[in-house]
Amino acid sequence: MGAAALAVTALTPACSTGDDEVIVLAAASLTDVMAEFERRFEAANPGVDVTVSTAGTATVRVQIEQGAHADVVAFADTASMTALVEAGVVDDDSVTVFATNRLVLATPLDDPGDVDGLGDLADPERTIGLCATTVPCGSLAEIVLADAGVDAAIDTAESDVRSLLTKIETGELDAGLVYATDADGARVRVVDAGLAPFTTSYTVAPLRDAAGADRANEFVASMLSNDGRALLAEAGFGTP
Repeated sequence: MGAAALAVTALTPACSTGDDEVIVLAAASLTDVMAEFERRFEAANPGVDVTVSTAGTATVRVQIEQGAHADVVAFADTASMTALVEAGVVDDDSVTVFATNRLVLATPLDDPGDVDGLGDLADPERTIGLCATTVPCGSLAEIVLADAGVDAAIDTAESDVRSLLTKIETGELDAGLVYATDADGARVRVVDAGLAPFTTSYTVAPLRDAAGADRANEFVASMLSNDGRALLAEAGFGTP
């Protein structure tokens, strides 16, 4: 799926009306694949309306902690879900790691900064972007750069990976570290796709007080099914 195929939906509090609706709050890097999960679930359950809102993982977590109504939450890390378990919002035994992702070094297609590798991110003459360290793509970038011994000359720290990807696509930045799934099919040049084994694990769970608990559980089950895992793999995610 192309990373630019679907605009990110603004994350706003919503109110589930029960078994005829499923409200999903998800990490921005899941935007495209969640749109397909939404389409498939609605097709398999006529009359059920799935609403997916996406934003940076940190934003999703804060929204839920502040009382945003939702049925299902999906994060691009494990720490944010652990925080919700500790807050009593999610039951620990309902949490599942359902996918993994990795970072790639990307530039605009015409590569105005002449970027050849991670070391070029330390050049203050180039415009460099990362995700903020408060979100998983930023904390993972921190690990990748530390392992490579690179002190990046960062010009911007974006609140989610889609914002960062857009700035690379449009040439506002010379380079940045984005998820492999977002770079796939996007208008960017992938310079280095070999940043494994550094990955982040995605978690999903129904919320404890979901208004439509049965539908929430069914939606999560659809993501964890063989068809769901095949969809995630097709979108470029690793599946545990």
